Amino acid sequence: MELKPQDLLVLLKVAANPPQRWTYAALGAALAMSASEVHASVRRATASGLAVAPARGEWSPVRPSLLEFVVHGARYVWPAALGPAKRGVPTSFGTEPLAGTLSAAAGEAPVWAHPSGSSKGPTLSPLYRTAPEAALADPALHRLLALLDALRAGRARERALAAQFIARELTGQEKSADARH
Repeated sequence: MELKPQDLLVLLKVAANPPQRWTYAALGAALAMSASEVHASVRRATASGLAVAPARGEWSPVRPSLLEFVVHGARYVWPAALGPAKRGVPTSFGTEPLAGTLSAAAGEAPVWAHPSGSSKGPTLSPLYRTAPEAALADPALHRLLALLDALRAGRARERALAAQFIARELTGQEKSADARH
């Protein structure tokens, strides 16, 4: 069973919002997908080992496997293509957490073309067509998708930093460190 880009979008949405339990319909609404598309995504993710389903109707991402795939495989399976400059939603090093670490000239940071976008820059093909809309509604998902885009299209330094940040996000290291302070 071959993974599709929307499968990774579904996994990242759930990983970005633990420990919330999602119905297929609610997850579909949050991602502008149908419940049946979400169900098929979960089925493919489970078959590939990126998710587990211990009980009927319940499932969750396998975070270590998801991290390994995102960092080492996603850019080869779904490479990002840069396009002409347009108005859109900032991604990659154009938004946090990379924007606070890397500096970029105005108009250099990539965007997903979108009418509600706040920035202008070279367009980057989103992982899935509904990703920009879903990211606008969920800052945690936006962070993960932006880091994924840095891994998919970034230069070596951007990829290295994105790998560190996404590891913190997916393993919960940042959240547990914040809880100690």
